[in-house]
Amino acid sequence: MRHLLPKMIFIASFFILTGCKKNEKTETVKTEDAKNSIEYASGLSIVKYDDYSLVTVSNPWPNANKDFKYILKEKGAKVPDSLQSYTTIQVPLTSVVVTSTTNIPFLEMLEVENNLVGFPHTDYISSEKTRALIDKGSVKNVGQNEKLNMEQLIELSPDLIVTFGVDNNNPMLDNLKKSGLNVLIQGDWMEQSPLGKAEWIKLYGALFGKEEQAKELFDKIVQSYNQAKKLVADKPATSKVLYGSMYEDVWYVAKGNSWVAEFMKDAKANYLWSDLKGSGSEGLSFEKVLDKAKDANVWIASGSFKSLEELQKANPHYGEFDAFKNKSVYNFEGKLGATGGTVYYELAPSRPDLVLKDYIKIFHPDLLSGYEFTFASKLN
Repeated sequence: MRHLLPKMIFIASFFILTGCKKNEKTETVKTEDAKNSIEYASGLSIVKYDDYSLVTVSNPWPNANKDFKYILKEKGAKVPDSLQSYTTIQVPLTSVVVTSTTNIPFLEMLEVENNLVGFPHTDYISSEKTRALIDKGSVKNVGQNEKLNMEQLIELSPDLIVTFGVDNNNPMLDNLKKSGLNVLIQGDWMEQSPLGKAEWIKLYGALFGKEEQAKELFDKIVQSYNQAKKLVADKPATSKVLYGSMYEDVWYVAKGNSWVAEFMKDAKANYLWSDLKGSGSEGLSFEKVLDKAKDANVWIASGSFKSLEELQKANPHYGEFDAFKNKSVYNFEGKLGATGGTVYYELAPSRPDLVLKDYIKIFHPDLLSGYEFTFASKLN
């Protein structure tokens, strides 16, 4: 009996402790009444519960081998034990570092740009409102995306760093986490649906406690986009469209399921590579492009060209296209910010309705009377 006593005490203690732990456990996730608030974005899910939100970012880069899950909770909120392994972010944020110019309009639209404390290579930002914060010293330059200034980030100690990856090998992301910094992976750049890209504003709404405002803003963009689509619903696709330009020795055309091709489809244009499967772009030789698009009547040129003369200086063979001869060449990347940032790259993903209207104005000039281009410019 004397030998059994220690064992009995241990067993009794074990049941007491496990009983206590069982009583302390937070309830498991309740799935009833929980609904994903995302409608268009394929790589984002936001499910709001009573005390927290569960954010899932899937396919943040090509062939991503895992999803990323985040718990957004207010101070004092309880999170179920089953979710404790995920990164927990206390919201609303009071300070943030973002690493893509596409995030800047979301912050400004939600009126939280003053919470931005850092950005890599601040010259890329073209927005006048955020540039004023940079000039004032409120937003620090934190290096380059591939080589962020870790010491400066630790000193800034933001509530969150929102960044992105390009493949499954991201040493910078690992270094950020090892330094004890909160990191959230964003995958808006992988979205091919115009409205899908813009819907990522809801992530920022959740991060800053402005879910309703984010929904209202996005709903207005959806309404504006659909109203523009309705204008051309019964119009024939008469514009035969060439897209892109040479980069070194390769001409990159947008594939048929790409963001660019979706705009041209919705604007009722006959995009010559709409049958090219996949998203992203395809590299072609100049000869192949000329053979297919010599008689195209509209050319959407990539690059920041300001005139036809400048375009032809880049490659004298451009003059062989009918669209060039007929002076029907347009460009979306020519408008730059004060320090060289491209307005289109920054603002277009969050305002697809304005991009669509620009395309409609190009392909159906009789519509949208009085409308002036937001991004596009005609090369003369």
